[in-house]
Amino acid sequence: MTTTASQEELFRFLEDRFACAQACSECARTCALRASSMNPDGPKEQQLMRREGILCAEVCDATCRALSEQVHQDEAGIRAQLEWCRAICLQSAQVFDEYGGAQDAAKASRECAQVCVEFIATLS
Repeated sequence: MTTTASQEELFRFLEDRFACAQACSECARTCALRASSMNPDGPKEQQLMRREGILCAEVCDATCRALSEQVHQDEAGIRAQLEWCRAICLQSAQVFDEYGGAQDAAKASRECAQVCVEFIATLS
């Protein structure tokens, strides 16, 4: 039988997981929109920002899918995915900030990285 405390922990875990998946999904959407607006044959800075946007969108999308799966996942795998997502989001935010004109994508990337950190902290 599940105790009230363990039920509350489970609910909190699921809420944190959902918040992280939402942040990853929003970041993926923002970065994908940013990447699609860039000319792949444009200046070197545009090419870098486009590649970074695509990478960030793909990693966030993969993280969102991993967090949304209903099957039992091991904690180490979830932690590794979250760490990867956090690192890529911070890298992307730095690139977006450096070249300017991508404030929304930089903000979404930083927020996603922070939510990943917060969710990692809930794992035992």
